[in-house]
Amino acid sequence: MKRKKKFLFPTAYTVILVVMLIVLLLTYLIPSGKYSTLSYIMEGGKFVVENPFGEQIELEGTQETLDELGIKINIGMFKYGSITKPVAIPGSYKGLEKENKSITNGIVSFFKAPVEGLYDSIDIITFVLVIGGIVGVVNKSGAFTAGINSLSKILEGKEKWLIVLITILIGIGGTTFGLAEEIIAFYPIVIPVFLAAGYDALVAIAAVYLGSAMGSMASTVNPFATVIASNTAGINFTDGIFVRIALLVLGLLTCTIYVIRYSEKVKKDPSKSLIHSQKEEIDKQYLISSKEEAPKFTLGRKAMLIIFVLSFGIMIYGVKELGWWFEEMTALFLGVTFIMYLFAGLKEKEFVNEFVIGASDLLGVALIIGLARGVTIIMEKGMISDTILFYLSKGISGMSGVVFSTVTFFIYIILGFFIASSSGLAVLSIPIMAPLADIVGVNRDIIVSAYEFGQGLMGFITPTGLILASLAMVNITYDKWLKFILPLMIMIGVLAIVVLGFGSGSGENQAATRYALPDFCKA
Repeated sequence: MKRKKKFLFPTAYTVILVVMLIVLLLTYLIPSGKYSTLSYIMEGGKFVVENPFGEQIELEGTQETLDELGIKINIGMFKYGSITKPVAIPGSYKGLEKENKSITNGIVSFFKAPVEGLYDSIDIITFVLVIGGIVGVVNKSGAFTAGINSLSKILEGKEKWLIVLITILIGIGGTTFGLAEEIIAFYPIVIPVFLAAGYDALVAIAAVYLGSAMGSMASTVNPFATVIASNTAGINFTDGIFVRIALLVLGLLTCTIYVIRYSEKVKKDPSKSLIHSQKEEIDKQYLISSKEEAPKFTLGRKAMLIIFVLSFGIMIYGVKELGWWFEEMTALFLGVTFIMYLFAGLKEKEFVNEFVIGASDLLGVALIIGLARGVTIIMEKGMISDTILFYLSKGISGMSGVVFSTVTFFIYIILGFFIASSSGLAVLSIPIMAPLADIVGVNRDIIVSAYEFGQGLMGFITPTGLILASLAMVNITYDKWLKFILPLMIMIGVLAIVVLGFGSGSGENQAATRYALPDFCKA
């Protein structure tokens, strides 16, 4: 009698390719369409309006132009570079003829999209590879192992507080300046610590990822989400901040308790771990064998860890205060790598080899990031994002109060799957959704909060986000993450609906905005 083969959930690569295929099919089923968009040209101080057919006209770069178009944004946000992406013009949606409908073109698009995604994501891919290289060097030097052994002794019996500390600190980073892609660099540090404490690698992934996801979901002053969305809605970014603070506090508390309960269960009985079958493989990757003698925590190894940790502080400061992005962050860690050579105690050839090996260990993570971007590229070329937004926004125009805020939240959950970029979703959707709040008598800050909450909740699981890249760090399959996270998502979702409901109850009736489109946008 033949034994049935056990179903093995596909790898992250296959999951993304399946999502890519589904999105490609949707571009054939969902009508194409676009909103007219408005961009600001710094040189000359002019607005350029582009209609759905690609035709452009120049308009005066004044507040009056924005008012006439029904875009409630202060002109200063364009002049000083706070808003750089094209902004959708309310009431300007037009359906378009689909181009390249043939099956052949679809197949070509399917295979080109991952390549284009890799090109488009080269900045973050380079960052990830350099991080992998420096981690490989620090690991080979024995600094991680010596530091972990020392930390394990200090935290013996108090390991759960490390979960609290990491989740809250990263949550603060997420809510203030959008700490997201940068968290990939933290996994090689925290995974060995949690393994040494008797937890599994899923606890480490959850503590870091949920802190970032929850912080981003309840962004308070995040310039890439709250500030851009509020400016696009024509309100101050502090409007509705108490609604977002409420969800931030309740959400981080819920996430922390949830992860601690799971971690304690795993510590008492390792067989309860959702990734128990991978324990030996992960321990081998991140912990030294019990037969090996733990390296001593020498002055050189301490110096390496101190430099490594300080580099993250410099990175966070640079992103928050100096406007750094991946080019600067990558350069920082590449420079730190050279400094590490002075303390690693490795020969030049061995040092370089370990850097290359460390980078290759994260090559899979880098490829996943590029593939995920390919999904977005297919959708952009299919021009279905605006269509989805148009029909969803029409469906809520007659609602009011709590029902309106709840349905808007779910709309942004849907949009969050298709548009992973927080700033991209803000400039596309907020100009369309904000006037609907006026019509139903709800403050515009509820739209901003619903946008953050909906897209943020989807960020817990969306394959086009960072979760698959995070899971790839320890080769955890997507189904195991879903099994772990779905009960928590339901709890956080209910919290979001309740908080939005209380916030929408304080709205005051506002008059709907009337505006005039340029004639060529009506074509």
